[in-house]
Amino acid sequence: MFIVSGPELVIAQCKAGIVGSFPALNARPQSLLDEWMHRITEELAAWDRENPDRPSAPFAVNQIVHKSNDRLEADLETCAKWRVPIVITSLGAREELNTAVHGWGGITLHDVIDDRFAHKAVEKGADGLILVTTGAGGHAGRLNPFAFVQEVRDWFDGPVLLSGAIANGGAVLGAQAAGADLAYIGSPFIATVEANADPAYKQGIVEGRADDIVYTNLFTGVHGNYLKQSIVAAGLDPDNLPESDPSKMNFGSGGGAKAWRDIWGSGQGIGAVRAVETVADRVDRLAAEYAAARARLLG
Repeated sequence: MFIVSGPELVIAQCKAGIVGSFPALNARPQSLLDEWMHRITEELAAWDRENPDRPSAPFAVNQIVHKSNDRLEADLETCAKWRVPIVITSLGAREELNTAVHGWGGITLHDVIDDRFAHKAVEKGADGLILVTTGAGGHAGRLNPFAFVQEVRDWFDGPVLLSGAIANGGAVLGAQAAGADLAYIGSPFIATVEANADPAYKQGIVEGRADDIVYTNLFTGVHGNYLKQSIVAAGLDPDNLPESDPSKMNFGSGGGAKAWRDIWGSGQGIGAVRAVETVADRVDRLAAEYAAARARLLG
């Protein structure tokens, strides 16, 4: 959700009862992060006072731990100031970061793409794991979700979130049935009123299907899933993309186009997204689909 997630989206998600998150790097310049935190905490506190029967969910901040992120220390200090309840880390696990978050009472969830990285994350103090499987939007892994969950559950009994083409309530129930505690959903929320995305991007999510997703490492040095139409619009052939050098991870550009501004991340589950709607409506839809799927299973 790089660029896409901001205060409007996060606040709407938390008010709707689900955890809303955003990458710290979305707040540019770095000083803007403090303003975002202030707005999110104040608006959610006001909501909770006015709606004691429907309190907001906690929010989360995503931190890129890779050495290329020269803002990490400053962003972490801002998170400490506002006592962010959930910190999501990716592209590197650091024990001192987990310790810092635990120091202010927060928890850490770490993105992993295989069992080896999952072990490393837990060894370094992560509280929970986000299993990023094949079909997930943006940076994604290659493993089948069922295979990945069963391997992790063989040794880890902490919080597990499953990511990868989860776009309706039935898929949320399926993730739990497979052994995950929670589902991790991104791409469907790009096609919402509150998302900070180009209208053409939102419409691309609505019109797109699994076949419209391209898996490549060209744009950042890390393999990820992107909308084919944005690659074509950038003047590139989605069927003949060169490989990028993983050691030159840049989170910026490749082939003359800039990720994520020009090249749009998306997961394979977008076939379930049929319209741009508000976050509240999307969450209500997910809840109704979940209930219907559960009712079918229970007969």
